[in-house]
Amino acid sequence: MKYKRLFPLNSLRLQLLFRSLLVILSLLILIGLFQYVFMKQFIYTNKIRSIEDQIHLIPDDVWKHDIETSQNVKRSRPMVYFPGVNITFINQKITFLRLAKDPHHSYFPKLSASTYKQVMKNIKQPDNTMSLIKKIDGHQEQVIVLKPIVFDGEIQGVIQINTPTESLRDLLIRQMMIFLMLSLTAMTIAFFVFSSVLKQTLIPLFTINKKVEHINAGSLHDRLPVNQGQIEMDRLSLSINEMLERLEESFKAETEAKEQMRRFVADASHELRTPLTSIHGFLEVLLRGASSNPEQLNDALKSMYGESKRLRKLIQDLLLLAQLDQLPPFQKECCFVDELILDMKPQLMLLAGNRKVLFDFPSRLPSEVNKDQFKQVVLNLFSNAVQHTNPTTGVIQVIGKVKEKELSLTIQDNGHGIPQEHLPHLFERFYKADASRSRAYGGAGLGLAISTSIIELHGGKIRVESKLNAGTAFEIVLPLT
Repeated sequence: MKYKRLFPLNSLRLQLLFRSLLVILSLLILIGLFQYVFMKQFIYTNKIRSIEDQIHLIPDDVWKHDIETSQNVKRSRPMVYFPGVNITFINQKITFLRLAKDPHHSYFPKLSASTYKQVMKNIKQPDNTMSLIKKIDGHQEQVIVLKPIVFDGEIQGVIQINTPTESLRDLLIRQMMIFLMLSLTAMTIAFFVFSSVLKQTLIPLFTINKKVEHINAGSLHDRLPVNQGQIEMDRLSLSINEMLERLEESFKAETEAKEQMRRFVADASHELRTPLTSIHGFLEVLLRGASSNPEQLNDALKSMYGESKRLRKLIQDLLLLAQLDQLPPFQKECCFVDELILDMKPQLMLLAGNRKVLFDFPSRLPSEVNKDQFKQVVLNLFSNAVQHTNPTTGVIQVIGKVKEKELSLTIQDNGHGIPQEHLPHLFERFYKADASRSRAYGGAGLGLAISTSIIELHGGKIRVESKLNAGTAFEIVLPLT
């Protein structure tokens, strides 16, 4: 268990270390195999060439002397002597004659007669040799060199020199053992070096891991470092930071939406309760006997009718806001906004009463709008201007302009203005800068919220500017067509 804690098998560091070592080990094995093949070829070839060079240095007269001496009963010491090899003469009748033998390895192989005859038959130059590496009749593997012997211009036979490959294999094994020891040493060094290098290399990843754990514990405002010296880790940190920013914004938006919904439900309940309470109160008065008094009955009915109208208007506004929140398919058509407002001029003049209304359209205002909903926005803003201006000295201006790729429609009044602290909240639902005035005109604080939602669905926006005792201006900005 302690080993697993120190070296968890699912650790990225441990997996990278073992996989790196596995790659190195595979390469070393591959190199060892190639080295074995090439070294074996080199050692055997070098041994054959050494024997061939020694054979070529011996004159034919010397070979003739040794052959004739070996054929006599009284043999003298041969003139040709190679340490560690056996020398045999094979004549044309395939008769074997030992010229010299190694006291430690006296075995000499007997090849097929066709092999010897082929050497004697195909020879074109006296210095040509034939080399073999063979294992015959279960004996040790032998290096065999065959050389034709020519006396007096005629081929007399073949000189066969053989030596066992045991010493060559021992040399090859020693070299491979040296390579194996060096490989094990290299693997041991690589283990410790790679372990340290991987630890340093993975520091940015460990840093990210710890930071994410800290963020997961509740610190959503924290961010990962993005300059750790590794492009991949920096990109990962940047992507995670962007994701965290979106999550934080989403959480904030969700919190704000919940708070707005809470306020919306509370305000809607209050606004709905007020007219219902008034209607309920008038009904109680009527039930107590006021219905028998024509004057009291008429007053009560008028009051209940007014409250019911205000209640109906509030419910209609709430339903409209709910529909706008669901982003329904929007039917829009190309038209001139200035013509649309001039068509509303009689309605706006009637709504303004004795107030002065000015229309200023220096150029055409083409755009793509939903006429009915756009008219509602204009009526909402114009009604607000009427409510906040003097009935006799009030002046309301409707001004249309073209700004680059946008059109601007401003509804401006000379009323008492709105305090600056209220401006950021004007477009919130049920917000009332002046509750008493809104109550007097039957408003519930939904007109500007509805107007904002409609204009945003058109791809535009509403701005407001106001100064106390100077007036207020609402500007609608829409894209041109």
